[in-house]
Amino acid sequence: MFIHPFKSIHFKNYWIALCLFFVVLAIFIYKNRDISSDYYVIEPIAVHENGKAFIGSNSCVPCHTDIYDVHVKTALFRTSAVADSSNIKGSFELGRNTHILNDRVQFTMVATDSGFYQRANFIHNQLELFNLRMDIVIGSGTKGQSYLSWENNELFQLQTSYFTPNKNWTSSPGLKGIASPRPVVARCFECHSTFAKSTTSDKKGNGYDKSQIIYGIDCERCHGPSAKHVGYHQKNPDAKVSKYMIKHSALSQQQRLDACALCHSGGRKSIKPPFSFLVGDDLDQFSTSKPKQDNVPLDVHGNQYELLTNSMCFKKSQIMNCTTCHNPHKNERGKGNVFNLKCISCHTQPKTTCTEREITKTMESNNCISCHMPLVSSKSMRIQLDTIETAVKVRTHLIAVYPKEETKKSL
Repeated sequence: MFIHPFKSIHFKNYWIALCLFFVVLAIFIYKNRDISSDYYVIEPIAVHENGKAFIGSNSCVPCHTDIYDVHVKTALFRTSAVADSSNIKGSFELGRNTHILNDRVQFTMVATDSGFYQRANFIHNQLELFNLRMDIVIGSGTKGQSYLSWENNELFQLQTSYFTPNKNWTSSPGLKGIASPRPVVARCFECHSTFAKSTTSDKKGNGYDKSQIIYGIDCERCHGPSAKHVGYHQKNPDAKVSKYMIKHSALSQQQRLDACALCHSGGRKSIKPPFSFLVGDDLDQFSTSKPKQDNVPLDVHGNQYELLTNSMCFKKSQIMNCTTCHNPHKNERGKGNVFNLKCISCHTQPKTTCTEREITKTMESNNCISCHMPLVSSKSMRIQLDTIETAVKVRTHLIAVYPKEETKKSL
C-alpha cells in the first residue's frame, strides 16, 4: 500500500506533540504535587469554598502550646463565643440583671438550666413582649458585649447589650427604642468569627450552617485552614520545615496589612461573598473601600487601617504594618511599656526627644500612645444609657502630635 508522504509526516508530528504534552503534564504535576499520601486526611469541622478544610485551633496545641495558651486570652480570640456562664460578662443577679428603656419596657436577663435569656415586658401591665435565648456572645467584654439568638438557622442581634465601663446592661448600639431583633448578616459576622458557612443563596444574609461555625479570630483565620498542615506533620513528625501553612514572613507588606484591613478599614463594599477572603489574598479583589467624604474625619470605630496609613509614621516607613506594633498572639492591652518600646525602636535619641513636662509625662504614666494616639469618641458607635446617648471611646490609630486641649477633650 502506498502511504502519502504528507499524511505520514502529519501522523508523526501528532505523536511528537502528544508525547510533549504528557512530558509537560508530568513536570507540572511533579512541581505542584499535593498528594494525599503526603499527609493524614483529618475530618474537618468546616470547609472553605475553595475546598480547604478547617479543623480548629485546638489542633495547634500539641506543637504550639505556648502560643495557643496566650492567644486564647486576647480580645481577638474572644470576639465571639457560645453564650455560657464563662463568656457572658453581664450579671444575672437580682437587682443587677435589668435594663429599663424609656420608663416603658423592662429587659430582664434570666439564667435557667436550659440557658440564658433576655425577657422583655411592659412595665405598666407586665405584658411580655418576648423571651429570647442568648446563644452567641459577640465581643470580648473589653468595651462591652452584644448577644445573638438563633431562630431556626438565622441569627439575630438581641435588644440588650452589656457596657463594660459602667458594668450595666444597656440597649445594643444604634437602638434607641423598642426594635425587632436585628439580622446579623455575613459581612458583620465575618469580623467576629474565623469562618461561618452561609446557607442563604447570595451568601450575604443571616442564615448559617450551625455545624460549620468557628468562633473568635483564631489561628486558622490568620494562618489559613490547617487540616493538611496538621495532617502532614502528624504523618511526618520529624519534618523540620512547615508545610501547607501560610507563613507571615513570606507575605508582602500589603498582604500583611490586608489581613487586618478586612475588618479594620471601615465599611467596605463587597465584590465577592463574605468569608471568601483568606490571608495572602489581594483584599481589593474581594472588597473595596468606600470613598472618603471631603472634610469628614474618619471615624475611629473600625477604621484603624485608614487612620494608620494617613499617619506620618506609616508614610515614612517602607515596612510598617499592624504587627509592627501589635503581637496578635498576646494580650498587650494596657501594657504601656510594651508599646513605648515599639515607639522608641524608631524614635531614638537624639533623633527624637519627648519635650513634654515631667509632671505631664508622669501623669500619663510615660505612655507615648496616651498623647499620640488618644481615645476619641466614635461617631458611629453610640449606645443609649438611660435617656442619654453616649459615644464609645476608641483609641485612634492616626499617630500624630495633638494639640494639648484636643488631647484633653479626647481623653
